[in-house]
Amino acid sequence: MPLQFAAHVSSAKTDYGTVLLDERGGEYWELNPSASLVIGVLMAGGDESAASGALMAEFDVDAESAERDVAALVRQLRASGLAE
Repeated sequence: MPLQFAAHVSSAKTDYGTVLLDERGGEYWELNPSASLVIGVLMAGGDESAASGALMAEFDVDAESAERDVAALVRQLRASGLAE
């Protein structure tokens, strides 16, 4: 299922990744370049497997770590209410 940010979340790309603003409480979240790559793949309609593959292609990370990191990021974004 594609990832999308909740309606109350604004995002901006920076030189260092992506910044998210949770407009409900004014809290900022900073995503590093690898997390930005993952959300880019997921928001474009890719699944977690595609995001893991992109992570392995761009960064020096093995398949198990990539899959674990992608799943953890998605879980955190959804648990915090930032993503649906």
